[in-house]
Amino acid sequence: MRLGSGQPADKGGLAATSSRPKMCLPVTVKPKDPAITRTAEAKLKMCHSMNATGKLKIAGTTYDFTSDDLQDLGEIGRGGFGTVNKMIHRKSNTTIAVKRIRSTVDEKEQKQLLMDLDVVMKSNECNYIGDCWICMELMDTSLDKFYKFIYERLNDSIPEPILGKIALATVKALNYLKEELKIIHRDVKPSNILLDKNGNIKLCDFGISGQLVDSIAKTKDAGCRPYMAPERIDPQTAKGYDVRSDVWSLGITLMEVATGHFPYKTWSSVFDQLHEVVHGDPPRLSANANRFTAEFINFVNTCLIKQENLRPKYNKLLQDPFILRATQDKDVDVAAYVTKIMDEMANNGISAFTTNLQ
Repeated sequence: MRLGSGQPADKGGLAATSSRPKMCLPVTVKPKDPAITRTAEAKLKMCHSMNATGKLKIAGTTYDFTSDDLQDLGEIGRGGFGTVNKMIHRKSNTTIAVKRIRSTVDEKEQKQLLMDLDVVMKSNECNYIGDCWICMELMDTSLDKFYKFIYERLNDSIPEPILGKIALATVKALNYLKEELKIIHRDVKPSNILLDKNGNIKLCDFGISGQLVDSIAKTKDAGCRPYMAPERIDPQTAKGYDVRSDVWSLGITLMEVATGHFPYKTWSSVFDQLHEVVHGDPPRLSANANRFTAEFINFVNTCLIKQENLRPKYNKLLQDPFILRATQDKDVDVAAYVTKIMDEMANNGISAFTTNLQ
C-alpha cells in the first residue's frame, strides 16, 4: 500500500498537498533543533487560515478542496498539539484522519510538528511508514490497544507469525528512515505502530525524530522514557547514541506485545528506572513453556543487549533468521487476523482508536 497524501489541518482548514507521505566518529552537533525543509514549514504555516484551500491526492486522483468538502465523524484521539478527527472526503467518499493542530502551539511544539510533517512528506517511497495523525489514510487501530484487548479481553496471545510481520515492517521502516532520510525515530513503542484490516503495518509519529550527524544523535530527553535504551538515560554517557537505541526500544516493544505486559515492573521514580535499566540486567525473553521459537527468543534478546556496541543495527537485523523467516512466509494472513480481532473489539463495544495520542 502506498501512503496517502498527508495535510496538516487547523480549525477545519487544510494545507496544500504533499505526497505522503556505521557508527562513525562523533562530531559536534549544532545545538539547535533539526533543520526542517522550507516546503514543510510553508505547508504548516498555510494551515492557520480558516479558509485555506488545498489539494488532496487520493488513489492517484488529485482533488481541489476546502474544509467544506470534509464531513466530520467525530474525535478519535487527542494529544498535546490538538485533536485527531475521523472525516470523510465527500468527493472521493474516502475516510481519512485529520489532525487539527491548535493555533496556540509554542515554538518547540511547532518544530516537532514540522519535523513530523517533514518526515511524512519525505517517506512516500516506504510502504511501512504511515501516520494518520496529520491527515492521511486512516489506519484501523494501534498495536497497544490491539494487544491489550487480545490479552485482557480474549485471554489469548498474538501468534508468533503475526509478531514476525510486525517486527519485519518496523525494522524496514526504521531502516528506511536511517538510510534514506538520515533520521532516527526515537519513540518506538506499541502506540506508534498502526494496523489495518488490509494487513498493513505502519510506523507513525515522527514529531521527535532526530537527524543523525555522522550516524550520531545527541538529544537525551526525546521519546517515551520507559522504552529508552540504557545509553539514552545514563547521565554518564555524553557521547550521543545511534539507531541501536531504537533497536532496544523495538526489543522492549516486541517483548511487551508477545507476553502481554511491560518487561519491567512499574517504576516509582526516574531514579528507579535509571538504577534498573542502566545498572540492572536487561529483560530476557524465555521459552515460556515452548510458546516461542528459539529464533524469536534470540531476536528479541539480541535487540535487548545492554552494551550498545554489541547490539545490532538494522542491516544485521534484516538478516536475522527470525526476520528472514517472516520475509519468506507468504502464508501469514495479517489481514484476516486483524479483521477477526477488530470484529471482536466491535462486538465488545471497544473503540478501535487510541484516545491519548502524542
